[in-house]
Amino acid sequence: MISLFRHFAVSLIVFFYLCLNIPNHCSMKNILLILLPVALLFGQCRPVDQRKEKSLVSFIKQPVIDSVMNKLTKQFGEVNKTRIEKGVNQCASLWTSQDGDEIAFEAFCLKYYAGDPVQREILFNRFSANWEALFGRFNMISLDLKRGMHLDLGEMLDIDEIFGAYEPGAHFNDDFFNNKLAFITVLNFPNYSLKEKEELGPEWSRSEWAHARMGDLFTARVPAEVNVKIAEALTAADNYISGYNIYVGNLLDDEGKTHFDKEMKLLSHWNLRDELKANYNKGDEGLLKQQMIYQVMLRIIKQEIPDSVINNPSFQWNPVSNKLYKEGKEVANPPEPDTRYANLLNLFNNMKLMDPYTPMYPTYIERAFDGGMEIPQEQVEKLFTDFCSSPQVKQVGDLISKRLGRPLQPFDIWYDGFKPRSNMNMELLDKTTRAKYPDTKAFEADIPGMLIKMGFKPDMAKEIASHITVDPARGSGHAWGAAMKGDKAHLRTRIGKDGMDYKGYNIAIHELGHNVEQTISLYMVDNYMMQGVPNTAFTEAFAFTFQKYDLELLGIKDNDPDKEAMAAIDNFWGSYEIMGVSLLDMKVWKWLYENPGATKEQLKETVVKTAIDIWNQYYAPVFGSNDSPILAIYSHMIDNPLYLSNYPVGHLIEFQLDLFLKGKNFADEALRIYSTGRLIPQLWMKNAVGSEISIKPLLDATDMALSNQSVLGSAKSK
Repeated sequence: MISLFRHFAVSLIVFFYLCLNIPNHCSMKNILLILLPVALLFGQCRPVDQRKEKSLVSFIKQPVIDSVMNKLTKQFGEVNKTRIEKGVNQCASLWTSQDGDEIAFEAFCLKYYAGDPVQREILFNRFSANWEALFGRFNMISLDLKRGMHLDLGEMLDIDEIFGAYEPGAHFNDDFFNNKLAFITVLNFPNYSLKEKEELGPEWSRSEWAHARMGDLFTARVPAEVNVKIAEALTAADNYISGYNIYVGNLLDDEGKTHFDKEMKLLSHWNLRDELKANYNKGDEGLLKQQMIYQVMLRIIKQEIPDSVINNPSFQWNPVSNKLYKEGKEVANPPEPDTRYANLLNLFNNMKLMDPYTPMYPTYIERAFDGGMEIPQEQVEKLFTDFCSSPQVKQVGDLISKRLGRPLQPFDIWYDGFKPRSNMNMELLDKTTRAKYPDTKAFEADIPGMLIKMGFKPDMAKEIASHITVDPARGSGHAWGAAMKGDKAHLRTRIGKDGMDYKGYNIAIHELGHNVEQTISLYMVDNYMMQGVPNTAFTEAFAFTFQKYDLELLGIKDNDPDKEAMAAIDNFWGSYEIMGVSLLDMKVWKWLYENPGATKEQLKETVVKTAIDIWNQYYAPVFGSNDSPILAIYSHMIDNPLYLSNYPVGHLIEFQLDLFLKGKNFADEALRIYSTGRLIPQLWMKNAVGSEISIKPLLDATDMALSNQSVLGSAKSK
């Protein structure tokens, strides 16, 4: 996905992770690019052993700062006063004794301040070109070094993880503060707060916006050692999740029978969830499979799963009784030793190391929301709680129960019977996609044709496709965009030996949406510093919208007169599901900050309890069952901390985009909207569709859909 935005959560490094990694994930490992610039926001510089130095108090005294500002204002005029004050003050806040004394500071500012507008623009363009060269190559190197981890190249070696943990941009800020280029950037292109961007941004020119985005590059000096530790923690968590496969062909019921294909192995949680979804139209046998998968999920959440069955085909396992067998005989089943929560705790402990160096955003929570998403966490949480408390959730839940012909069960949070494919023969769809896409080359070759079907002119379709390549993924797949012109976006997708099944195809179309967005927002934006989107939710929205064309791209038409009503309810239920997971993610991180000395066992207990509390408040009234911890199964909680909120916000954006795009040419509008680049979220939305992000359009559409007698009258099990 591409743009965690810029989750500049932690400097390039982390960026490359936070931003770049989302399995159906969207695109996480994709986000990166867009974020790149922002990622540097929290770059590093000051050695760890200097942490005792006054990190929050300027080394440069106020009289010196005032003197410099007065001299520059006198030389370049009052018209430059505001920018001079911001630039000089921000430079002073980052300057340390290592950078020189106060005399050196004054001489530096007087020498490098570009007061002439023409010279300033020349300086900006030179910086821009060089940042693109650097960020683009950092991205390329990072991508290449992670090939062993991310691509299906055979057995993963121990060295693959070591190479994957290496981040070429880890010392970027150290180097550029040391050579003073960071200070020249700050002096001439100072940072504007989110509030200032909200107030001033609507009147800014594109050039002024680009200058402001350059001002986001250097706002803190985080030690390289800290960034490296964070990258290592992210790599470890990513590897843990990427290798968490369950051989469901070895699952046993109480009678010792198996129910899944013998060779089937599913990645947690994405493939487990998708297999669960795929069994909604398979009667009693499908329900039994769903219940078995649900039990597997519960064992994972509670860490009761036998350690021996993780990514291991040698054992058979009854997830209900939790008994383990080998060659027909019951054997000891020591559980996974809370590894899931050890990885999450390790991420917290390492992310927290950055806190002292980012006074603007002193917690990872603030870096993720105020900094990365550019929407305060409290606003995001309110959107979600208001939505999950709406009366529509109970009405839609009742409708689903009616369609299923049974009471809801907790795993029905993933019910997707409102999708066009929900009443289709999955085996036939699998046959179709396997024949069409036997390998990654076939999928890549078809991208221009798919884009033409979506309304892109042939030349534009060919141009966009030329910037995308497809790789065989080791995991479920992701999209990783380019960070410089001339490089390609990568679509990583999982294709079996018999070809791409429908589930894999559906995910690949989602990831292709990320790649198309990544390409438009890099190659077709007027300025490199504006490349990307406001935050990951916006690339998710595009990918979700793109994904809806999956059947049409296969030549399967949906002439259902109720499809718009069904689509609204489907979006509603999907938002409801992921909002609960996101609330859990946020609450867990708040608890971690309140309990920094927690053990992995305490963290596990808290995650399970909090998941149950959220379930009982927002889901039990709809499902009729209490105390399910199912919301805690999401793998993003473990390998992409605080990323999950981008999904539901993406759903809301997606719906507003869909409403706006109705009756318009998708391709033309996609090019117009996504070539806008990285404005702040609400301004981007106003320019794109005429209104800010809101739950109201989706709630209103759901009300209308629920009044559709054809929809309400459909009680047939889907």
